[in-house]
Amino acid sequence: MSNYGNQQSRFGSTGARVNAQVIDQGLRSYMLSIYNYMAVGVFLTGLAALLVYNLAVTVPGAENAVQIVGLRLPHGVALTAFGQAIYLSPLKYVLMFSPLAIVFLFSFQINRMAVSTAQIVFWVYAALVGASLSVILLIYTAQSITQTFFISAAAFAGLSLYGYTTRRSLSAMGSFLMMGLIGLLISMVVNIFLQSSAMQFAISAIGVLIFAGLTAYDTQKLKEQYVYALNGADDAAIGRSAIMGALTLYLDFINIFLFLLRFMGQQRN
Repeated sequence: MSNYGNQQSRFGSTGARVNAQVIDQGLRSYMLSIYNYMAVGVFLTGLAALLVYNLAVTVPGAENAVQIVGLRLPHGVALTAFGQAIYLSPLKYVLMFSPLAIVFLFSFQINRMAVSTAQIVFWVYAALVGASLSVILLIYTAQSITQTFFISAAAFAGLSLYGYTTRRSLSAMGSFLMMGLIGLLISMVVNIFLQSSAMQFAISAIGVLIFAGLTAYDTQKLKEQYVYALNGADDAAIGRSAIMGALTLYLDFINIFLFLLRFMGQQRN
């Protein structure tokens, strides 16, 4: 009886180890798919920004150049008719708010979407964000944008790795960061009217810190969600969860990049 009990204990221990290994392998695959989705999204954002910028600007004196009054353009650059439409006409508001509409679509309809549909919507979202961010190519030099991008990528990688590996619960920090994010959004709206450079500097500094913390917090939350999702979730549900996770980390990265750019970006003459 004692031998049987010992054998059963050994078998149970082996089974637990095997199960833990399976979960660990599945988790690594799940997180890798999130990072892959996010990486492709960032690539599409950059590609769309570059394409839209190239379509929107031309050299002064060209046949399709449009004379702009009240818009400061870099030396040697003029807007095309397309550029005038997306940067100066009411179409700019459509371009600005359409990514927000897709975020709401994801929030309310993601569970009804096929994984392939969710992927396409995410790619479209990333491209629209790139189109709306193409204006930064008119403001900052290409060198400063590139430098800020790689610094943001390195910071994001380190913060996300910390969130994935730490055994410390970041849930309390997450609640604090969400409150800070609400305060940050309110401050940004207020500063639209105040136009305070000191307040803008503070907003940029706080924004970097908030989204740096959210990167670690969101990574840990996604890791925990995968373990919970194993209870009755099918492959499609896990696939949709990976796309939503990619959207979350994508937003963290983009905001780190934009807030850092305000610090490090060198404006064009």
